Amino acid sequence: MKLSAILRSCIAATSLFAAAASAQVSVMLPANPGGGWDGTGRQAFSAMNKAGIYTGSVNFTNKGGAGGTIGLAEFQNGTTGKPDNLAVFGAITVGAITLNKSPVDLSKFRPVARLTAEYLVLAVRPDSPYKTLADFAKALKENPGGTPVGGGSAGGVDHIALALLAQASGTPVNKLNYIPQAGGADTVTGIVNGTLKAGISGISEFQQFAKSGRVKILGITSAERMKGLDAPTFKEAGFDVELANWRGILGSVDMPEDNYKVWVDRFTKLNDSDAWKQTMTTQGWDQFFLAGPEFGSFIKDESDRINKILKDAGLAK
Repeated sequence: MKLSAILRSCIAATSLFAAAASAQVSVMLPANPGGGWDGTGRQAFSAMNKAGIYTGSVNFTNKGGAGGTIGLAEFQNGTTGKPDNLAVFGAITVGAITLNKSPVDLSKFRPVARLTAEYLVLAVRPDSPYKTLADFAKALKENPGGTPVGGGSAGGVDHIALALLAQASGTPVNKLNYIPQAGGADTVTGIVNGTLKAGISGISEFQQFAKSGRVKILGITSAERMKGLDAPTFKEAGFDVELANWRGILGSVDMPEDNYKVWVDRFTKLNDSDAWKQTMTTQGWDQFFLAGPEFGSFIKDESDRINKILKDAGLAK
């Protein structure tokens, strides 16, 4: 091979490597800043950077509303076939698609990885008359309309958890005064200023506010007490409710296969990294990893399960 041809090949290979190294990852966070999906996306890439798995630039886009379906609809329509375009989503999305009659079709995306499971907590003001979960459930039963509760989108896991608590306490689900909030910080604001009697959300969204004394957590939807949290489980308090909120990563519709495999591999390495394990401990998340096609099968099964719960709870027809 002539020297000039060799040089051209080297220059082409170098240019290709430089382009790949500088490629910017775009991540859709279909919620407002400060919420669980926002935290999951940003914390995952921060840990990935610390672990040396992916150290390039990341462009995050927040677009909240309608249980993530607004942001995911934009992601579905605007990133088809594009590499390095990812979105955070979770259990909330499944019910939101049904209740909002959204055009989002989860089966079209590339299922990259299920990352975490997080249990839900119910919180009130520290000076609330509800000292226990039983106190709150009694008030809810006596006056459901006068007991406004804030949480995530209508039909999401927060709403489902409240509906299950209502059923367990003998409160008509259709009488609940559930008020969807744009994010966990908004729910806390409502609790503190008194527009909400209580809020229900993932532990990560309330934990920092509980530690600072802005809210008091009355119960958690896990099977066992959470280490470091001074609150009983719903079951321990007398209500047969156990529910987890999972979160994961989707790749763009028709993401190139080689690119898709790279991201499945990166998130698999992230799951095994010390940086991510430390993040989960700090955030109060549980490891709930599943990747690739197996995650795709889980999404389908979970869609069936959650939609059945919505119907059984009277939240969907």
